[in-house]
Amino acid sequence: MCVALRGFKVFVFCRVVSQVVIYCPFTGIEQTFPCSKWLDENEGDGLIERELYEMVSLRQKRQKKHPWSLWIWTSDLAGSGTDASILLQIYGEKGKSDEMRLDNKTDNFEQGQLDKFIIELPDIGKLTKLRIWHEKRNPFAGWHLSRISLMKTLAKEMYKFPCERWLDTNEDDNEVVRELPATGDMVPEPLPLIKYRVVVYTGTVSGSGTDASVFLCLIGVNGDTGDRTLINCKNNVNKFEKGNADEFIVEAVFIGTVRRVRIGHDGRGGGCGWFLDKVVIREEGQAESQAVEFPCNRWFDRNEDDGQIVRELVPFADGQRLYNVSYHIAVKTGNVSGGSSDSKVFVKLYGERGDTSRMMLVVSDNNLRNYFETGRVDIFSVDTCDIGQIYGDQGKTEVLSLGSRSNNFERGTTDIFKMEAKDVGKIFKVRISHNDTGVGSGWYLDRAEIKRLIMALVPKEKKEDKKKKKKKKKEEDEEEGGEEEMREVVQTYVFPCDRWLASDEEEKEMVVELLPEDNDELEEITYEVSVFTGDMYGAGTDAKVFMNIYGENGDTGERPLKKSNHLNKFERGREDVFTITAVELGPLKKLRIRHDNSHQSDWYLDRVEILDTKDDTTYYFPCNRWLAVDEDDGQIARELVPVDEAFMRKDEDEEESGATLGLEQKAMSTTYTLRIKTGDKKHAGTDSNIFAILYGENDDTGIINLKASKSHKNKFEKGMIDEFTVEAVDLGDLQKLRIGHDNTGGSSGWFLDWVEIDAPSQGQRLRFPCGRWLDCGEDDGAIIRDLYPADLQTELYTPFVPYEIKTFTSDVFAAGTDADVFIVLYGEKGLCTQQKYLCVNKRERRMYFEREAEDMFIVELEDVGDVLEKIRIGHDNKGTNPGWHLDRVEIRRLLRKGKGSETTIFPCECWLARSEDDGETVRELVPSDIITEKLLRDGTLKHSEMEVEDALETHTYKVSVRTGDMYGAGSDANVFLTIYGDLGDTGERKLRKSESSSNKFERGAVDKFSIEAVDLGQVFKIRICHDNSGPGADWYLDQVEVVDVETEEVYMFLCERWLSKKKEDKRIERTFFVKGYEGDRNPNNVKKTTQNSKAGLDGNMNKKKKKKKAVVVNEGPMIPYHFTVSTGDDRDASTSSRVYVIVMGLNELETERLWLDLPHDKKCFAAGGMEHFVCYGLDVGEIKRVELGHNGATPESCWLVDELSVAVPTKGIQYNFTCKCWLAKDRGDGLTARVFNILDATTISIIRKVIYEVTVVTGDTQNAGSDTNIFITVFGANGSSEEMLLSKNEDRFERGQEDTFNLEIDDIAPLKKLRVRIDGTGSRPDWFLDKMIMRNLSTEEICVFTYENWLSKTKGPKRTKVCELPAVVDDEEMVENTTYTIQVKTSDAAGAGTDANVFLMVFGENGDTGTLALKESSNRNKFERKQVDVFRFLDVFSLGELSKVRVWHDNKGPAPGWHLEYIDVKDELLNETFRFPCDRWLAKNEDDGQIMRELACANNDSLDLSDKIKYEIETATANSEDAETKENAWIVLEGKKGRSKEFMMENPKKKRFLRGATDSFEFSSKNLGDIVGICLGHISKEKKVKSESFWHVQEVLITEKELGNKYYFTCDARIPLAAKKDQFMTFECTKSVESFASKVRSLVPVKYEIIIVTGDNKEAGTDTNVFITIYGVNGDSGKRPLKQKFRNLFERGRTDRFLLEMLDLGELLRIKVEHDNSGPSPGWFLECVEITNTANWVTTIFICGKWLDQNKADGQIHRVLYPKY
Repeated sequence: MCVALRGFKVFVFCRVVSQVVIYCPFTGIEQTFPCSKWLDENEGDGLIERELYEMVSLRQKRQKKHPWSLWIWTSDLAGSGTDASILLQIYGEKGKSDEMRLDNKTDNFEQGQLDKFIIELPDIGKLTKLRIWHEKRNPFAGWHLSRISLMKTLAKEMYKFPCERWLDTNEDDNEVVRELPATGDMVPEPLPLIKYRVVVYTGTVSGSGTDASVFLCLIGVNGDTGDRTLINCKNNVNKFEKGNADEFIVEAVFIGTVRRVRIGHDGRGGGCGWFLDKVVIREEGQAESQAVEFPCNRWFDRNEDDGQIVRELVPFADGQRLYNVSYHIAVKTGNVSGGSSDSKVFVKLYGERGDTSRMMLVVSDNNLRNYFETGRVDIFSVDTCDIGQIYGDQGKTEVLSLGSRSNNFERGTTDIFKMEAKDVGKIFKVRISHNDTGVGSGWYLDRAEIKRLIMALVPKEKKEDKKKKKKKKKEEDEEEGGEEEMREVVQTYVFPCDRWLASDEEEKEMVVELLPEDNDELEEITYEVSVFTGDMYGAGTDAKVFMNIYGENGDTGERPLKKSNHLNKFERGREDVFTITAVELGPLKKLRIRHDNSHQSDWYLDRVEILDTKDDTTYYFPCNRWLAVDEDDGQIARELVPVDEAFMRKDEDEEESGATLGLEQKAMSTTYTLRIKTGDKKHAGTDSNIFAILYGENDDTGIINLKASKSHKNKFEKGMIDEFTVEAVDLGDLQKLRIGHDNTGGSSGWFLDWVEIDAPSQGQRLRFPCGRWLDCGEDDGAIIRDLYPADLQTELYTPFVPYEIKTFTSDVFAAGTDADVFIVLYGEKGLCTQQKYLCVNKRERRMYFEREAEDMFIVELEDVGDVLEKIRIGHDNKGTNPGWHLDRVEIRRLLRKGKGSETTIFPCECWLARSEDDGETVRELVPSDIITEKLLRDGTLKHSEMEVEDALETHTYKVSVRTGDMYGAGSDANVFLTIYGDLGDTGERKLRKSESSSNKFERGAVDKFSIEAVDLGQVFKIRICHDNSGPGADWYLDQVEVVDVETEEVYMFLCERWLSKKKEDKRIERTFFVKGYEGDRNPNNVKKTTQNSKAGLDGNMNKKKKKKKAVVVNEGPMIPYHFTVSTGDDRDASTSSRVYVIVMGLNELETERLWLDLPHDKKCFAAGGMEHFVCYGLDVGEIKRVELGHNGATPESCWLVDELSVAVPTKGIQYNFTCKCWLAKDRGDGLTARVFNILDATTISIIRKVIYEVTVVTGDTQNAGSDTNIFITVFGANGSSEEMLLSKNEDRFERGQEDTFNLEIDDIAPLKKLRVRIDGTGSRPDWFLDKMIMRNLSTEEICVFTYENWLSKTKGPKRTKVCELPAVVDDEEMVENTTYTIQVKTSDAAGAGTDANVFLMVFGENGDTGTLALKESSNRNKFERKQVDVFRFLDVFSLGELSKVRVWHDNKGPAPGWHLEYIDVKDELLNETFRFPCDRWLAKNEDDGQIMRELACANNDSLDLSDKIKYEIETATANSEDAETKENAWIVLEGKKGRSKEFMMENPKKKRFLRGATDSFEFSSKNLGDIVGICLGHISKEKKVKSESFWHVQEVLITEKELGNKYYFTCDARIPLAAKKDQFMTFECTKSVESFASKVRSLVPVKYEIIIVTGDNKEAGTDTNVFITIYGVNGDSGKRPLKQKFRNLFERGRTDRFLLEMLDLGELLRIKVEHDNSGPSPGWFLECVEITNTANWVTTIFICGKWLDQNKADGQIHRVLYPKY
C-alpha cells in the first residue's frame, strides 16, 4: 500500500531540476517536491544528490486507479495475427474507462499467442462489458480474437470475455469493432449481444448529401456503443446522398433503452456539409412500430447553421433542443514564439454524470478563421447532454439576437433558435424587432413560440407487473390515486402576431410587443407623449431622438420618436406629440430619452409629459437640461423621473424662469462617474466610437455613447484616463458593465485596461478590470466585452447627498466674473464638505455668474447634517474679469422625512475681488433665513419661513508669522495658511499682504496678517505651506501666533522647521498643533474607509473549504506580524496590484485581510525586489496556513512570487515559504491567491520580542526639535537589545511634543538603563531630550528615563551625542552612578607599545559601558612598553559585577601593533577591582592577526560543582476550588547531566499546598546540569487511597542555589492522589533564565571557524569589506572584519574560511553580516554562513540566500540571520 511521502533522495542525470511530481494511482495522491537547483559538480554548490521535501500546499487528490492483469489470446487460425494498433475500453456498473491503446510495436497479437499487459482502471464497479477494436482497414490488418481475461491484481477478481470472431473488413460481418459481455464467477448473468438496426435519413434540401466519413454512438441507460464509423450500408452503395435512407447494423452489448444518439462526421472531403433529417433506431427483430425516432433537421456544416459537425439527438419530443446543454470553451494560445498550431485540436469533457465524445474544435464563435494563433483566444460552443427580449415577472432578459449562418426568416418557414438567457419567471410579454437593413428587410411575422424546461409535478409512471395482482389490492391502489414526482417538462408560450414589421407596410413599425395567447390581465394601449423643447438659443435639434418608458410592468423598449404633429420636430420652444403603442406598463416609474448626436445635435429638453390613455393619467417628467456633448455635463442621454403635479404648478406660478425640480430629479437618480483607462501598449488607443451599458440588479442604462470626456479632447489615447458622467435611475447595485466600440475610424483597435465607476450617492467606487484588446485582429477578436466588478478593488465610503446651490450676482457695474468659483459647506462641529468647483469647463465659466444673474447648480457632496452653520465661497481670480460682486447664495436640500425641501439663504452683498473692498477673493457666509416647503397629503405645498437667530459671528484673526534667524531662512514663495478650530476651519488663505513689512518672510522678521472668518471656536491646529516659487523658496518657519481679536485668546504654534524641497524631509507643507495640545495628532491612524472592501473572499484560490457562510469579525489581542515578500526575476514578474496576506490558525481563527501597501515612492512589487511590511492582526495562536494574494483581476496583472516570510516576533518564530509560483489569471494554474500550508515552511526560531509602548518627550526649548537619526539601546537584567532606529515619521521629535509609538524589544526585563545616540545628520542635528517612558504592554510595568538636556556637539553643557539614562521604576533608580578607574598595562616585549587609538568596552551585570576612547591618560605618551596607563571615567553607571572587556585599536600610526598584558577596572561604588589578563598581541602582523580581543574577568571564584549542590523548589497551587491537598507530593529532576533521586515534599501539619499558595522546599543532589524536565507525583500518607483526590499545581520554579539559574515549569494540571510512586505526571521546562554568575563561568577563549558561501548567481561576488557580528546566550562578539592576506575573497560560487578567537558565546542565537559598500563591485549574494565552535565542534548553519546590494532586492547591505537546526 502506498502512503503519502514526506521526502526522498533523488539522483538525477540531468543538470538542473525544477521539481519532481510523484503520482500514486492506487491512493490517487499526487505530490510535488520542488527543487530548482543544480545537480552538477561544476554548477551551484557542486552537489549531484539532493533530498527533496514535499510542498504540501500543492498536494492534489486525483482519481484512484487499481492495477489489473490483462490477458489476450489470439486464435490459432491461419492469418489470425495482426500488426494494427489495438484499442480497448472497459465498462462497469459505476462507469467506464478511458480508451486504452495496447502496445503493438513488438510481435504482439500473433497467431496462437497469449499477450499479457498490466493496465490501471478507476473504480468502475463490477465489469459488465468490454469493447475492443483496431484502426487499420486494409487487407493485412485483420485479426481473429479468441478470448480476453481481466483480473484485479489485489482482489484477485477474474472476468472472462469470450470472442472467437474476426475483426476484419473482409471476414464475418466486415466489422473491426467487437463488444464482449463479461462472464465468470463474478457475473451471475452476462448481458446479451444485441444488433441495433440504424436508419439514417439525409434531408432533401439542396446540397444536403456528404462524402465525409460519418460516425454514430448510441447512448442508453446501461452505457454506450462507442463511436462507430458507418461504413457497411445494407441498402445503398453511395451513402448519405440527398433524400437517402441508409441502413446500418450496430452490434453491441445490451445498452438498455436508447436515450441519445451522438452523430457527426470528420469534416473531410470537398462536399462534406451534410443536412441530416433524422435517425431511426430499433433492435433487430422488433416491429417497425417499436422504432425510436431521433429528429434532427439541421446542418452538419461549418458554414451553415451554428457551424457544428457533431450533434447529440434526443427522441422526438416537444422543445427537444432544450434537453441539451451548451458549453462555451475558450482556448487561449500562449504568447510565446512558436506557440501557434495548425494541428487539429480536440476536447473531451468529463462530468459527474458522464463524458462527451472526443470533439474537434472546428468552428469558433468569434470567427477568427485561422485558429490557435499566438496570443489569441478562440471560443467554441459545444451542444451536449447535461454534464428577441423576453419579459417575465422576475425581470427581463437582455436583447437576444436571432440569426445563424443559414438563411433564416424565409417565406412560410419556421425557424428554431436555442438561446441562453436569464430566468425571468413567468413570461408575460415579448418584444420583437429588426434593424431594417438588407434588400428585403420587411417581415411579416405570424407568431412566436417560446419553450423552456421547468421542474413540475407530474404523475409518476407506473411499471406494469407481469404477475397477476389480487383484485382487492388493485382496488386499494385505485382508491389511493396516482403518485406525483418532480420532473423536467417543456413549458410553451405562444405569442400570436399576424402583422408586418416593415418601414413601408401598415403602421410602418419595426417593433412589436406580443402578449401570450392565454393572457387575461394585460392589454396593448397607446401612450400620448408630449416632448417640450426649451425656449433658449440653440435649444432645437435635428438629431434622431429615442425614448424608452418604464413602468411597474416593464418597459416599452427604445422607440424612435418619428411621427410628430410637426413636420420639423424638436424646434425651440415647440411641443411635439407622439404616440407609442405598447403593452400596458402600469404606473410609470421613469423614462430614458436620448439622441444619436447626428446633424445639429445639441438639444435643450424642457420636459416630457405622458398621457396614459387607458386611465387618463398624465405623468410629468421635468428635465430642463442639455442633451449635448458640448453643454452641461456632456451627456446625450437623460433618465427622468415623474414629479407631483403640485411641484409643476408651483414652477409655472413662479415668474422667473429656470429649473427648480433638478434637486428632486437628482435625489431620485444616481450620478455615475466613469473613469476609463486605455492601456499603455503600442497602438492601444482607438478612434472608434465607444459605448457602454451599465447593468444593475434592477435595470440597465441602455446604450451610452461616450462622447464628452471631461479630461481630454482627444479621447481614448494610449495610457490616458478619460472621465465621463452618466445619470441613471434605480439601477440597484451594479453587477456588470458592457463596453465596446463600433470598429470605425482609422485605428479602431483598443486595449482597455480598466473602468472605474464612482457612485457618490451610493458611497461606492467599483473597479471593472479588463486588460484585454477590443480589436477584430487581436485576442479573441471581440470588440464588445462584459466586465464585472472586482470585489477586492471595491472602495466604500459615506454616501453623498444632493444640494441645489443658487448664486445671485448683484446688479452692480462689472459684477460678473469669468473666474472659477468654488464652495465649501459646513455643518455642526466643524463637519465640512470637500471644496467643489461649480463649473465643469471654460464654456460654463463664461456663461454663468453674469451681472444680475441667478445661476443654479446641483452637486453631490458629503452629508454635513441638518444644520448648515456656514459656507465658504470664492474663486481662483483667473479669467478676463475675475472680480465678482455676490449678492447672496441659496442652498436647497430635500427633507429627510416627507416630500419637500429646505432652503438656507446666505447673504453676502460684497465684492470677491483683488481690486475692490479688502482685496479678498474668498468669503465666509452665515445663514440669515431658512425657507421650508413641504408637500401635504392633500397635494398642496406648505410654505414657511424662519429667521436664523443663533448664527455664528464673523471674527478677525491676527496672524503673526516669525521666520527663523538662520542662514537662508527667508523665502520668496507664496505662503498659504489654514486655521482649524473645533467649529470649522478658514480654508486655505494666501498670506498676501503683510501689515508689518513690504518684503514678507525675511530672515528673523515677524510678518503680521489679518484673516476674517466665521468663529472657529477653540483653535487647535494650523496647516501652512508654500508653492516653492521664486528664486529663494526655502523657508525656515520659527513660530506662528494666532490671536482671536474678538475673544482676545492667543494661540501659539511652535514650528522651528524647514519648508523646503531641498532640506530636512523635503516637504513644503506642514501641520502644527497649538502649544500644549493633548488630543490625537494622527487622526489618519483610523483605517481609511476607502480601503474597506466588500464582505466575502475572492473565490479564485486553492482553498479546500467552500464559500464562507458569513464573514465573522474575530475579536482578540492584536499582535505584529512581519512579512517579507520576494518577487521573481522574470521579465514580467512584477505587479502593481495590492497584495494581501491572511494568517490562519486553529478552529478557523484568522486575521482580517492584511494589506501590504507599498510606500509612496514605490509603484509596484518589482521583479527581483524584496519588500518588508509590519501589520497588526489578530493573534490566531498556532499558525496553520497563510494565504497570499492580490486584487489584480486582469490577465496582465500577473505576479511571480519567489518567497514569503512570516515572522511573529512576540512568539519568537519565523516561517519561510519557498513559493516560486505565479499569482495570475493567465499564468500557472490561474490563481490570484494561494494558501500555503505551514508544513511547507522552513521554521526558524528568532529572538522573542515584547511590545513596549514608548513615549518620547522633546523639551520645550527653542530649536529643541530635530530631524537627525535617533538610536536607542535598552539594557535589562537578562541582556540588552540591538541598537534600534526611532523612525521620524514626518512630525515626531519636535519641540514640546510627546510622541507615542510601539517598539518590539527583546525580552530582557526588568529594564535597567537606556542608551540614546544621535548621528548628527540632517538639517537640524541637535535635539533636546526631556525624557522617555517605556510601558511593557504585557506586564504594564512603566520605566521612566529622564535626561532634560541636549544631545548635540554644539549645544548644552555635555556636548555629546550619546547619553545613558537609568530606568526609574516606582521612583527608584535601577542603576547607580560610579567612577571607573581603568589601568592598562602594556607588556615588556620588544615593540609592545602602540601609537594607535585604543578603545575599550566593559561588560557587566547591568549591560555595558558603550565604547570608551582611552584618550586622557596619566602618561603623556600612552601605551608604551612596560607602562601602566590610568584612565578615569566619571559619572557612569555601575555595571555591577563585571564579566569581560572588549579592547581594540584602529591600527593607525607608524607602529600600531600592541602587546597588552592586562587591564584592571576599579568600580569606586563597589570599591572592587576586576582584572582582565591578556598577554597577547593586538597586531595585524603578529599572533593570529587580530586587533580586537575579548578578555574574561579573572576575579570570579571557581566553584567545584562536582560535589552536591542545592536546589530550591517552589510550587504554586492553583487558586481554584478543590485545588489544594492535605497529602504529600514528590518530585524528580531531569537534567542534561543526569537524574535526581525522588525528593519528598512533605505536608506535615496540612499547612502546605493550600489554594493559591506558594511553597518552598530545598534539597541537595549531584550536579544535574540544565534542568529540562520534572516528574511530579501526589502520594497518600496512608497505605490506601480512600477517595479520589487531586492536587491542582499551577507552576513549579526550580532555582540552582550556587549559580542562581532558574527553570520555570508551567504545569496547570490536576495530579491524582496515589498510594504508590508509580503514578506521576511529567512536564517540560517552559522557560529558563541563566544567571550572570553562570554566564561568567563559561567565558573562556574559543576559536570559531566561520565558513562563508557566496552564491552562484551572476555578479554574486563582491570586492567590498565584509563584517560579521555573532550573538549568543553569553553576549556578542562585536563587529569583526572578515579579511585574509593575499586572497581574493567572496567570489562567485566560492567558499571562504576564517578563524576568529573570542570568548565562548554559548548557544548561537543569530548573526549579523554586513559590508561597507566600498569597492568597484560592492553587491554581494550571500548563500549561507556556517559557524563551528572548535571547542565542542558544534556547527550552526545560517541560511541567507539573499542579496546585500543597494541596487537589488530590498537595497539592504546587512542581513540578520537566524540558525537553521
